[in-house]
Order: sequence, then structure tokens, then C-alpha cells
Amino acid sequence: MTDAEPPTAGRHRGPRMARAERRSQLLAVAQHLFASEGFHHVSMDDIADRAEVSKPVLYRHFPSKLDLYLAVVDAQGETLRAAVERAVEPVERGPVEPGQGRRVVAAVVAAYLDFVQVAGEASALLFESDVTHDADVRARVERGPVEAAHRIRDVLLQVTTLPADDADVLAATLISTAQGAATYWWRHARHTDPAHVVALVSALVWRGVAGLLRPDVTHEGA
Repeated sequence: MTDAEPPTAGRHRGPRMARAERRSQLLAVAQHLFASEGFHHVSMDDIADRAEVSKPVLYRHFPSKLDLYLAVVDAQGETLRAAVERAVEPVERGPVEPGQGRRVVAAVVAAYLDFVQVAGEASALLFESDVTHDADVRARVERGPVEAAHRIRDVLLQVTTLPADDADVLAATLISTAQGAATYWWRHARHTDPAHVVALVSALVWRGVAGLLRPDVTHEGA
């Protein structure tokens, strides 16, 4: 047995690839097309043509356009979730040190800026999807940002006296703020140093978070 693609009927336009390599290529092509043209304006024919594969090859990897779209969304969401996970990790390793809380807020904002710099318009697949009419699909699309908000919620519960419902609201607000700032920067303000945007937004957010910290949590003033 081999992971290489089996031969297909008709003319084979693109180079032969191992299965995993082909899957990655198809995901990259689909991501670009979905991000630039929207889910509803892209067909499997479009993706097959751009990837230079036959439709049978494409369908062997992804049974439908929605399956392909959700695979792209899952990959983007995992990238974002992992970035936020790295941002909050210092707080979860032990007591909050002076200045660390503000650095975590800045790291969350930076995670979103870094994400849009890499993903570009593909970030819209998570932030502004046009495939949200179905509740199950909507939940899948929103999973990355929702899981990121859950990580922030967990940190807020550690360092404040907020009840869980309030922590959920504020975590979602922080994520929305970081997401909005990153999207605006990508589309309208790329002439501005991303580090400056991170400092600006995190300063605003931290002033609010600092006022909610438990008295025993040490931190630098805003």
C-alpha cells in the first residue's frame, strides 16, 4: 500500500503528490478562493481547476464543498486557538507576577495581529463567514474564537472575583476587541507598526482588567 494518489481517468494535469501533500495543497487553494470570493461563489470545479487536479481527485479528499470549507475553517481555528493558548500560559503556570497580567493581555492582542498577518483575508473565514445559516455549521466556524474566549475566561476566573457568567462576557469582549483591532489593521492601517497597535489596544483593555483583579493579585498599575 502507498499514500500516493491512485491514477485517475483522463488527463492528469498536476504533479503526482503523496496523499497528505495533496490534501495540504487543496486546503491552501480552497482557503485562498473561499477568502477572496466567498463560499457561495466558489465551486468544486473552481478549486479543482486552480489546484490542477481532476474532480475525482478532489472528491477523494473532500466529499463536498462544505466538508472542504470546514476543513479550512478547522485549520484556521486551531492556529488561532494555539496562539491564544501560548498567550495565557504564563498565568496558568503559577502566581501572577508584577506586570505579567498586562503582558498576557498584550500577548492575546498580538496573537490576533499575528494571525491576520499570516492568514490575510482568510481570517474572514473565522471572523465574517458567509456560511452561518445552519446552527451546526455556525458552531464549527465559531469554534476557534469561542475556544480562545474560554481560555481567557479561565484566566479571569483565576485572577478576579468575577462569577463565571461575567467572566464569559468579558472574555468574549476581549476577544472581540482583539479581533476587531486586527481586522481593522489588516484592511485599513497596515502602514502602522503592529507592535504599536498591540500596545495601544492592550493599554485600553488592561485599564479595565486591572480594576477587576483580586486584592491579593500583584500587578503593575495601568
